[in-house]
Amino acid sequence: MLSRWMSGSSRNLDREYNCTVRLLDDSEYTCTIQRDAKGQYLFDLLCHHLNLLEKDYFGIRFVDPDKQRHWLEFTKSVVKQMRAQPPFTMCFRVKFYPTDPAALKEEITRYLVFLQIKRDLYHGRLLCKTSDAALLAAYILQAEIGDYDPGKHPEGYSSKFQFFPKHSEKLERKIAEIHKSELRYGWGLLQGLRVLGWVVSQWCHGAESLQGMQDAKQAENVTLRPLLCGLLGL
Repeated sequence: MLSRWMSGSSRNLDREYNCTVRLLDDSEYTCTIQRDAKGQYLFDLLCHHLNLLEKDYFGIRFVDPDKQRHWLEFTKSVVKQMRAQPPFTMCFRVKFYPTDPAALKEEITRYLVFLQIKRDLYHGRLLCKTSDAALLAAYILQAEIGDYDPGKHPEGYSSKFQFFPKHSEKLERKIAEIHKSELRYGWGLLQGLRVLGWVVSQWCHGAESLQGMQDAKQAENVTLRPLLCGLLGL
């Protein structure tokens, strides 16, 4: 009987679980983990897959059956943290925006932060004044399609891109105007990160949102959630 119990226990410990992690570019990474695998193991697998060295800004997030979001704890078993039945589905996300995004050393890190900026703007999680939002969106546009070319970019070309949950035609025109007149030579990604750094320096003073500030009426309908060491990528 003891041998049968030990055999069953061993099989239980050796059981593998399928995991799918959704990445920032909407692709998916799939793997299998054992029952006792820690969050750090799964995170290291992802970082290896992405060739990511600057790891401190990132994390893995999951949603429990009650629709509550959680960050995966690296020191605990993945299986024990997941309340849902396997296969497990999680998301790889920026957990903290760097306070100086332009100082990031690796291109892949800058690109992943860039993707998170796009995602947070689009889903209404990162907000600033209209003028700053237009500038940041213009940098994203420039990174996506390059320098303005009148032969390739007819009137209204910026309307094909959705930067925010909702925005006005006036803001669309402002984004296009900045892209046409102020941005050149492939500066979009790096300069966009610098703009984000500026936003962090301006608003990261413990305020929960922009709604209570003097110019909130001019802001787009987005919420900024800062931490002292950066912005929380929700």
